[in-house]
Amino acid sequence: MSKEHNKETAPDKEVEELDEETLFVVSQTFKALSDPTRIRILHLLCEQEMPVNQIAETLELRQSTVSHQLRFLKNLRLVKYRRSGTTLFYSNDDEHVIDLLQQTINHALHH
Repeated sequence: MSKEHNKETAPDKEVEELDEETLFVVSQTFKALSDPTRIRILHLLCEQEMPVNQIAETLELRQSTVSHQLRFLKNLRLVKYRRSGTTLFYSNDDEHVIDLLQQTINHALHH
């Protein structure tokens, strides 16, 4: 490990203190990823955008459950939607979080 990444050999390197807002965003992101239903929704939306009813049908969930979880994810800016007529199509809105999710899924699959 290089000196830059090893705290024991680089004691003069300070770790940046996290402000309250950053801590809150990080904790909310992990909270979002801690729910199996939200993980399933985000994973499904990695493939393509979908309307609520198609997400519900694909995951065999009630539409109200999917809507509730999408609202939670949208409030965290993890998903976004576009309107086509009366239908809302949902898709992922944060590639960093999707990358983290994919890496975690790959980690779990190879354990």
